[in-house]
Amino acid sequence: QVQLVESGGGLVQAGGSLRLSCAASGAHFDLYTMGWFRQPPGKDREFVATVSQSGTTTYYGESVKDRVTISRDNAKKTVDLQMNSLKPEDTAVYFCAAVFSGGREYIPHLDYDYRYWGQGTQVTVSS
Repeated sequence: QVQLVESGGGLVQAGGSLRLSCAASGAHFDLYTMGWFRQPPGKDREFVATVSQSGTTTYYGESVKDRVTISRDNAKKTVDLQMNSLKPEDTAVYFCAAVFSGGREYIPHLDYDYRYWGQGTQVTVSS
């Protein structure tokens, strides 16, 4: 069982940066693949980024891949999402998610592949 709590959202001007953080509780964080998803207003949830249990393998959504970086600290049980050059279309609720990978370099990008979810943090980018 993993509990996830996101933080770091807020209001930022276009072109600015934000760093989201997700704190996990529960055992064996280093055996979970971690991901970030987002849900823009009135739209479906979409994939943003994922990082393998070791932190060595990452994968990004097409709309953000040149502007965001996902990283994790297994000792602190956190996963961060650094977002740069933000655009109004990045406005969304951002969710942290986890799935047990058991040591595999497993980086799914579909939301139904993830088992555990945080409550989300709002990011609003003004033009």
